[in-house]
Amino acid sequence: MSRALSPTAVSFSCTARLGLVAGLSAAAIWGAYLALSRAGVAAGLDGFDVAALRYLVAGPVMLAILLMRREGARPRMTSIQAITVSALLGPPFVLLSVGGYEFAPLAHGSVLVPASLTLGGLALSRLVLKETLGFQRMIGVTVILAGLALIVGWGVGPSGTALNGDAMFILAGFSWAAFATLQQRWQLPAMDVTAVVGFAGLITLVPGYLIFRGLEALMALPQAMLVTQLIVQGLLSGVIAMIAFATSVRLLGAARAATFPALVPGFALLIGLPLTGDALSMLQAFGLLALGLGLLTVLPTAQAK
Repeated sequence: MSRALSPTAVSFSCTARLGLVAGLSAAAIWGAYLALSRAGVAAGLDGFDVAALRYLVAGPVMLAILLMRREGARPRMTSIQAITVSALLGPPFVLLSVGGYEFAPLAHGSVLVPASLTLGGLALSRLVLKETLGFQRMIGVTVILAGLALIVGWGVGPSGTALNGDAMFILAGFSWAAFATLQQRWQLPAMDVTAVVGFAGLITLVPGYLIFRGLEALMALPQAMLVTQLIVQGLLSGVIAMIAFATSVRLLGAARAATFPALVPGFALLIGLPLTGDALSMLQAFGLLALGLGLLTVLPTAQAK
């Protein structure tokens, strides 16, 4: 005779599933974000152009949501917390993650940003939050590192300029990892985090961009690409992915949520290679396979809190 599930077990199962869906959604959107960022750079944009696209959409959308909600427009966090998350997730992150594509190809950015997030998140969770990582997760991390080595390899130009882009990608990933750790410690509402970051970008970056650069670079894009960039950069990446990832951190913990970005390279390359024309070598293909195996090793430990 089977035992009935307790209300606590049922509630936990629903919570874990919601956290899993949120994390997977964020990974898929980030893949599209990285791919479209590389395509935008290939079309003549730079990090400032992409950041302006992001906050021209995300800022007003999140401000409108704050104004309409019952709790009021004031974010439920301190000024220090608001400044910190804006510095970690706001314009500096976009400028680093997009600007790196001026030096390095899609395969580098699509791997190094999420991998730095994953590995940095695991390390900070252990050092700062004292979370136990476990043997299985460490094996998965080792396999992920092997995949990264194959994908990035020695793919630098004669002058080594790709290393500049790689450094920018790594810094961008670690900034997200730091946010994930603080998000779990502070337990900040996902909607408030997204609103603060979007509004901070709108008031700090967009005015200067419009005054000193104008909209010429954006208007020069083909209409279909401009609309796609506005949707992916502004709405999906600037709003929905941020809420989804913050939700996964809150429901699953920083270390567990940090495993989802291991899926991003697959999404980014699948979407981006046809757009950019970048080639994927055999070693890089094996690297992607290793990333997938590492994720399959790590994710079973990420489904229980």
